[in-house]
Amino acid sequence: MNKQKILLELQRAYVATMMEVVGRGLVSTSYVDEEVRKEVAGLPVGFHIQMIVLPNGSRFTAKVIAGGHLELVSDFTGKPDLTVKFKHLSHAFLVLSFQEGTARAFANDRMVADGEVSHAIRLVRCLDKMEALILPKMIAQMAVKRYPENLTLNEKINKAARIYGLVAKNFLNRS
Repeated sequence: MNKQKILLELQRAYVATMMEVVGRGLVSTSYVDEEVRKEVAGLPVGFHIQMIVLPNGSRFTAKVIAGGHLELVSDFTGKPDLTVKFKHLSHAFLVLSFQEGTARAFANDRMVADGEVSHAIRLVRCLDKMEALILPKMIAQMAVKRYPENLTLNEKINKAARIYGLVAKNFLNRS
């Protein structure tokens, strides 16, 4: 296997892993952070969100449930209410390796939202808040449009620990 194919496969594996982490992280953040819970609560119960790498790459699907929470859906076959699509694996890699923020990726036409724009904006705010909470500040500042000014170190550490704990629990409990 040549070097370029190896790099492509490493990139594919990284993106697949990070899509799993992002999906589980969003679900977990909806239980830990009030801002994210309010954003999710603004969507109807049963609303399906999917994030996918085109053409047939990694994906996750989450559903809005009561209380402003999300849950992952492993066997979803219908058309989601909102689909966020990375147009190429390399575009997903840029975002998921925190080299480019979600808002910037949309602006650079690397991602497209299939659904209402207001719903996509809610999702981007949820993703940004999750990243601000779970990533070191220096990395999060590169990944998000605006780092929250009122996020204290104590809040960040407490919420990040809870989110990572829930993500780990979710990975351990998957069948």
